[in-house]
Parts: sequence; structure tokens; C-alpha cells
Amino acid sequence: MAGRNRRLDAVAVLGLGRFGTSLALELMKEDVEVLAVDSDQRIVESLAGRLTQVVSADTTSEDALRQLSVHELYRVVIAVGSNLEASILTATVCLGFETPEIWAKAISEPHAKILSQLGVHHIVRPEHDMGKRVAHLVAGRMMDYMEFEDGYAMVKTTPPSAILGQSLHSTEVRKRYGVTIVAIKRPGEAFTYAMPETVVNRGDVIIAAGKTHQVEHFSDQG
Repeated sequence: MAGRNRRLDAVAVLGLGRFGTSLALELMKEDVEVLAVDSDQRIVESLAGRLTQVVSADTTSEDALRQLSVHELYRVVIAVGSNLEASILTATVCLGFETPEIWAKAISEPHAKILSQLGVHHIVRPEHDMGKRVAHLVAGRMMDYMEFEDGYAMVKTTPPSAILGQSLHSTEVRKRYGVTIVAIKRPGEAFTYAMPETVVNRGDVIIAAGKTHQVEHFSDQG
């Protein structure tokens, strides 16, 4: 059943600490059904009526998760973070279900490495990732910053003076900086796709994408 006939309309969130609870509530806002599981009955009771289904159970128990039909879902989020053993055991159970998409929270680099070695598809380090993002915003000219897997990032920033008043084609931004300007926002207007003939002016805001180090270098240009 690895992917075939799996439910795509619901997500299991296993662990309801701050991260898991916040994630589950945001998924509900996106009209995604949420099956939430935590061993703490008090947390479960506090979320009753706010999630599609919230249950008190041991996330490390294969039998318990099978009874809740977690094995029938396409996506599972393992939000158990502070208890390393529980996180690993829960991941092992979900991997045994051959769940096509498993997301897991890690609290440290060694924790993330173990989850990766087990075969977890997506690993999230909320505090670490947010810290990196905020550091970029505080330290430079970036208005927003998002880093993806494999060293790829997107940045919202003001354009360097070296490309002002010229079309993107003539500035050879990709050749000079290794980044692609994908969108541009004029003062008082909405973002639009950037085209080769687009001319960047002072006061514009741009979104650039590329390798992380190249995006960072580009946004630091005065």
C-alpha cells in the first residue's frame, strides 16, 4: 500500500507540543483534515473540537497507530521532538507502514542525522531554521529569506545599484551573480513575473532565487 489508495485529504500529526499543535491548527485553517495523536490526555482534551480528530495514544505503538488508521494516510508529521527515543521509534513505525511522505521534527543535528539515516523523507528543525532565517534578515538587506533543500534559497530584497535602469537581459544577472530574478514589485503595485526585458528601478523590490551562497552574496551588493 506504499502510495496506492492512501488518503490524501488528511494528515496525521504525531506529537502535540508547541510545534505539533501549531502545525495541526494551521493545517485546519487550510481545510486539511487532521488526525492528531499525543500521549498527554490534558493536551488532547485542550484541543478537542479544534481538530478533525485528536486522540490520546502512544505514537511509538504500531498497534495503536494502526487502530487509528495512520497506515492509510499519505502524509504523516512526527512532531515528537524532545523525547529522542520516542521520535525514533515513531519514525520507525511509520517507515514500516511505508508511508509515502514522512515529515519529522529534529531538535539537534545528531537527531536529524539519525532520522535521515532511518529514511525519513523531510526533516524540520524549527528553532534552528527560524534562527538562520532571522539572522539573515537582521544582518543584511533582505526583507525575507527562505532556504530549501540542497542548498537552494529565495530572497526578497532591494536590487543592487549595479542593475538599476537596465533590462534584466542586459545586466546578465544570472551570469554575474548566479541568481535568477523571478519576480518584481513596483512601488504601490503587486508582484509580477520578471521578464528578460524587465527594467529594474530604484525603489523596486525583487525576488531572486539560486544557490544559497550566491543569493546571500547578491543581496549584500550595494
